[in-house]
Amino acid sequence: MLSGEELKDIRKQAGISIDDLAGMVARAGLDEDQMKTALRNWERGLYKPRPKSEDVTNLARALGVERHDLEIWAASHRFAPIAPRKARLVAGLINGMGVQEALDVLEFANKRAAVMFRKVLASAIANADEQEADVRKLFVAEARVDEGGIRQGTRRWRPKDRGRAMPWTRLCSHLHVKVATE
Repeated sequence: MLSGEELKDIRKQAGISIDDLAGMVARAGLDEDQMKTALRNWERGLYKPRPKSEDVTNLARALGVERHDLEIWAASHRFAPIAPRKARLVAGLINGMGVQEALDVLEFANKRAAVMFRKVLASAIANADEQEADVRKLFVAEARVDEGGIRQGTRRWRPKDRGRAMPWTRLCSHLHVKVATE
């Protein structure tokens, strides 16, 4: 997937404006104004229209960089059966680390979320390897936890004194990991 931040940084370093870049990168079905809008959206992290593989290749060629310099690979575990507060502790551990170092930290971390994050990180690394990226140069660009709400089937009532009842629920999380090349 195209990394908007990397695209913006490389474009500014090269000193190319969006207007010039839109002229260099033509896409079938989009005129130059629509391509300018698409480039602005991609730099902001809004992927509408969704960048195709040929778009990333054309952008890399126009900017004079390798294709892998513009890409970021992601994996996620949605509705993971763990509370977000507990999972964020593990996400903070691996943010910004190299992938091998992060895998080692997750291997020996004494947290339940570490097992889940290790599987998600392994999936992100496999996604990058499938696109022929250099796995030794990957690092964890982002490890993030979003709230997933109440887990289905865990809403219960706990009896209390004087005939009252208290709600008892379990939460779930969405675990997201993005890896990029250095």
